[in-house]
Amino acid sequence: VPAYVSVISLRSEDDDLPYEEEIIRNPYSVKCWMRYIEFKQNGPKSTLNMIYERALKELPGSYKLWYNYLRERRKQVKGKCITEPIYEEVNNCHERALVFMHKMPRIWLDYCQFLVSQCKITRSRRTFDRALRALPVTQHPRIWPLYLRFVRNLPLPETAIRVYRRYLKLSPENAEEYIDYLRSVGRLDEAAVRLGAVVNDESFVSKEGKSNYQLWHELCDLISQNPDKVTSLNVGAIIRGGLTRFTDQLGKLWCSLADYYIRSGHFEKARDVYEEAILTVVTVRDFTQVFDSYAQFEESMIAAKMETTAEMGQDEDDDVDLELRLARFEQLIARRPLLLNSVLLRQNPHNVHEWHKRVKLYEGNPRQIINTYTEAVQTVDPMKATGKPHSLWVSFAKFYEENEQLDDARTIFEKATKVSYKQVDDLAAVWCEYGEMELRHENYEQALRILRKATAIPSKKAEYFDASEPVQNRVYKSLKVWSMLADLEESLGTFQSTKAVYDRIIDLRIATPQIIINYAMFLEEHNYFEESFKAYERGIALFRWPNVYDIWNTYLTKFIDRYGGKKLERARDLFEQALDGCPAKFAKTIYLLYAKLEEEYGLARHAMAVYERATQAVETEERHHMFNIYIKRAAEIYGVTYTRAIYQKAIEVLPDEHARDMCQRFADMESKLGEIDRARAIYSYCSQICDPRVTAHFWQTWKEFEIRHGNEDTIREMLRIKRSVQATYNTQVNFMSSQMLKATTSSTGTGTENFTLLAVMRIRMSDLAPGQMGIDDMKMLEQKAQQLAAEAELDKPKPKEKILFVRSDTSRSELAELSKQANPDEIDIDDDDDDDEDQGPDEVQLEQKSVPTAVFGGLKDD
Repeated sequence: VPAYVSVISLRSEDDDLPYEEEIIRNPYSVKCWMRYIEFKQNGPKSTLNMIYERALKELPGSYKLWYNYLRERRKQVKGKCITEPIYEEVNNCHERALVFMHKMPRIWLDYCQFLVSQCKITRSRRTFDRALRALPVTQHPRIWPLYLRFVRNLPLPETAIRVYRRYLKLSPENAEEYIDYLRSVGRLDEAAVRLGAVVNDESFVSKEGKSNYQLWHELCDLISQNPDKVTSLNVGAIIRGGLTRFTDQLGKLWCSLADYYIRSGHFEKARDVYEEAILTVVTVRDFTQVFDSYAQFEESMIAAKMETTAEMGQDEDDDVDLELRLARFEQLIARRPLLLNSVLLRQNPHNVHEWHKRVKLYEGNPRQIINTYTEAVQTVDPMKATGKPHSLWVSFAKFYEENEQLDDARTIFEKATKVSYKQVDDLAAVWCEYGEMELRHENYEQALRILRKATAIPSKKAEYFDASEPVQNRVYKSLKVWSMLADLEESLGTFQSTKAVYDRIIDLRIATPQIIINYAMFLEEHNYFEESFKAYERGIALFRWPNVYDIWNTYLTKFIDRYGGKKLERARDLFEQALDGCPAKFAKTIYLLYAKLEEEYGLARHAMAVYERATQAVETEERHHMFNIYIKRAAEIYGVTYTRAIYQKAIEVLPDEHARDMCQRFADMESKLGEIDRARAIYSYCSQICDPRVTAHFWQTWKEFEIRHGNEDTIREMLRIKRSVQATYNTQVNFMSSQMLKATTSSTGTGTENFTLLAVMRIRMSDLAPGQMGIDDMKMLEQKAQQLAAEAELDKPKPKEKILFVRSDTSRSELAELSKQANPDEIDIDDDDDDDEDQGPDEVQLEQKSVPTAVFGGLKDD
């Protein structure tokens, strides 16, 4: 008790008494000390430090007290000169704290940062090392970043390198950071070694996201650009190892290797590397990179030599050296196409087109051309070839032929015929070229012998498309060779030999319609007409429609030209046979030939029957034209009246647009014959398929007809029919839809047409959406319907005692003359449905007489 009383007596402030008493009661309570420290926070720093010291004396193992005390002491020296003694006192406090807190990384970190701020390099380094030794390895990642940042900022690379080496033993995945540091301080040799180790470590994963190739590329750049600083590695071996690993980037690696030798001053080695590169790369991209780098190297060598010569003066040796370098550069540029071709051939040695290009590059050098052809035919595999492999053999033989070495050319062709091509056509082309070469040199017998040999039946027969058999066993079925043999036999052989060739072609079932026709023409030229017809028959038996069309067409034409009407029944049988199963697309020509035969040599009624069948057998698009021919021929043979039934049939079967034309022609014919009633009935029938808004020409024609031949009642009937037809079309949904579409797509038109289409669209809208119409629209439609009904009632024809028609028994010429004269019974009618006045016949002065208005009905009073 006396001791505590003496301590309390030292206190000068009464406010401290409660805290002091609490501490006396609980000297080992951290909370009590912290409350006291917090109370004295704004007091003198010495007093605060004394309280911390007292607390730590009682509780030396308290992390909280030590941490706050050290932080307070560092704060007290902040802003002061680092040479003042108080800094050392704070350092001693940290050392005392570490006696108890040596496992606390935060204390170590704060102490190390504090020492680094004092620029105490050695002491800081040793403190970092002590921290790493004192702390467990799991806490080291907290120390190393600060340690590495400290050594990187030092002007002592050796210290940093040693620290990094220790660090990489713990964290080898951070080797890239070390490599970057080494490159920044100029230690490129060790950087290259470390980078090489990283590249060779397949398990290494870059923290910067770099691929193994990117790391390898960095290594190549590093060692090739700094040959004098990188001495620990075998640069050539490293880069050549990369050539085997990264085959898709050969161009860059070759350039890096050559660049290494250039920077090392070994220019001849660099040139050897470039030559090796352009002879081994297999892609155009790599070749372009290497060649451009090679050319740039040669240019730089020439420029350097010229500068040296200009500075030092010229002598004979310098001139020779400069000329040598210029010649080397020119040769390199001249070799570029050939080198590029070599690259493409290394890429695909079976590319026939590139071999031909290579031959052209050697133009003017026969020895090289022969060597190239020889290498090509030995290298190219016909089964893998790109292009036509036989063209190499043919071109090789033609080269000898152009140089007048026929024996060598024949030798090449003989070898070419024994090659196992992929396609039969390749071998056939070789035989044909072989024969043509003999023909060019007028060796006709030799050419025939060659082609006969090509078409000879092999010991083992095979089907043409049987890929399991060699082409030599299948070429005997090649039409190409047989065709050429047939041509040669026709020109050089006998009739029997040529006939035997054609018969053999047909027996092998490889003939085409053209071969059949050629065979028949050949027989016909030699006056073997029946034999030629037999050839046609054999061809017809081989082929089906539509391939047989040309044979039938030629056969029938030749037969008619030969016999005419002498063998009419046989000709009819042929035509019937041809028409049996004939598609509609090809029927027209045969039917016309058949009809012509009957007209010239047979019976007219048979011809008409043929035309009748033709109108049903041809395609729909051609029926109109066929009916026109039918009508024309019938009129010429039997007269105009015979065509009435034809017209009726045409109107029944033809579509509306063609039926309208037939109706008008039919009516015109009847009117010329004086059959006015018939013509009027035809017009009335045709009106049902003629919408007044679309086919205005038809209604104008009918109107002109009634003006010339009708009277008031007939015209009234025509107008009634016109309104009735128009009303019918107005209620047809499909028609109105098309009209609306036409109205929306058409950008031109008269006012009347636009008004009509607008009316159609309104009626269509009312039909399709009656629930969406307003009351006013419904009323308007009802009024319109009532008005149309009233007009129809008024337009009904009223019976009269006598209806006059213009009848005529005159001849056709008289009718034509009368048609030019005015009709004395003509009535001048102004139709309120037409906006424009039609131009009628010449006006005739008629006596005017008043007529009751009711007579005109809906007609306007003139």
